[in-house]
Amino acid sequence: MRLNRTAVVALASLTLAVGGFVAGTTGASASATPSKVMLAYPAWAPNTAYAIGARVTYNGVDYECIQAHTSLTGWEPPNVPALWKPISGGGTPTPTPTPTPTTGAPGKPGTPTVTGTTNSSISLSWSASSGTVTGYRVYEGSTVKATVTGTSATISGLGTCETHTYTVKAYNSKGESVASGSVTGSTTGCTGGGGGKLPGAPYLYEGWGNPPSPTSVMSATGIKAFTMAFMLSGGGCTAAWDGSRPLSGSPDASAISQIKGAGGNVQISFGGWSGNKLGPNCSSSSAFASAVQQVINAYHPVAVDFDIENTDEFENTTVQDRILGGLKIIKQNNPSTKVVVTFGTSTTGPNYYGTRLINQSKALGVNIDNYTIMPFDFGGGSNMYQSTVNASEGLKNALKAAWGWSDATAYAHMGISGMNGLSDQQEVTSVSTWTQIRDYAKSKGLGRLAFWAVNRDRGCAGGGVVSDCSGIAQNTWDFTRITAGF
Repeated sequence: MRLNRTAVVALASLTLAVGGFVAGTTGASASATPSKVMLAYPAWAPNTAYAIGARVTYNGVDYECIQAHTSLTGWEPPNVPALWKPISGGGTPTPTPTPTPTTGAPGKPGTPTVTGTTNSSISLSWSASSGTVTGYRVYEGSTVKATVTGTSATISGLGTCETHTYTVKAYNSKGESVASGSVTGSTTGCTGGGGGKLPGAPYLYEGWGNPPSPTSVMSATGIKAFTMAFMLSGGGCTAAWDGSRPLSGSPDASAISQIKGAGGNVQISFGGWSGNKLGPNCSSSSAFASAVQQVINAYHPVAVDFDIENTDEFENTTVQDRILGGLKIIKQNNPSTKVVVTFGTSTTGPNYYGTRLINQSKALGVNIDNYTIMPFDFGGGSNMYQSTVNASEGLKNALKAAWGWSDATAYAHMGISGMNGLSDQQEVTSVSTWTQIRDYAKSKGLGRLAFWAVNRDRGCAGGGVVSDCSGIAQNTWDFTRITAGF
């Protein structure tokens, strides 16, 4: 039996100046250039406090700190673009500098950002190259997709709900520059999965908490979707509800059938805080993907949600990477099914492991549709609305730093999964607070809204943290009704 969905308080001690870690690069000011520019900057080292503007050398490349933090092993500058940016000039001169392709060719353009998307186009902008520039070519792989004279371009004629990755090269009569950094963007217009906004979908759990009839809740609230939890290991790398209930003939399968019969849809959640999970039990990304594929084939959900939590998955970098590799395969094989990752947060955004998850998804080329944070059990204090907003803005900045997205694109790839009523840490999310959170999510264009759980969406003021009510005064299904308005 699982009472608590998560206990991320244990992660708080690992957060380490999260406000600086995930706040992105906006507002950072560089220090003045050191006067002795021919001297090497100190080598980057772990367990060292770095202020904004500090400069270090790592593997022959100079970096400048853009968010104050204390370093840890694994936070080497190229691994955490939210903390460090590469710089030119100063530091140790490279003995054999990388030559430009042709003498007299322009310098490297800035890494592009996505400035807008439609159903059939992605718009980009970038900073200008040095030297004489005739124009710029936008590449997808080795193919030129646009040639422009300015520092922006719109790539048109794309398909609906597609993801593309671009680089930019400047050129003149002498030749082309080296390629810029890459940026990934997605066209809009997704239906049924693969990007775009999901309907509000609170978690429904058949394992405890007097599970309600989903069709009764649908009739009473107008909700059209549920997130069904949790899919675990039924032994080795085989999926089963709660690790024990089969894919067919279970209460979970019956609930899904009822929901779909009433015109709704489901997301299916894998993992969670406790239980024997697929991530540690599957030996490879491909095996993990195969286990998930069986579930997709059985239910055809609109989305699959991977609650990556606790020390066995979230804080285990080997398992994190195994899951991410599996998600890449899943998305490639099921392009119309949305892939969601859900994880804990601090009050100012993702902690080290959350930011690593984001950065690794970019590094591995994993097309994740939505990154959902759980803003509860995180020491949120008395103002859960403001803490949730602060955590969400930190997530936005971490996504922008990793993927090069605009604010709008980052928000569209974000989600909030709250805990209605009383949390394990006695934080209170009231009906009015949840309404504020929903309205914030709608105003920013977030792609997902959920809460834990429909089972608890019943009033019991003073009842504490229990499985079948919220611990606060409320009407039955208040939180579900609000979520239906997302």
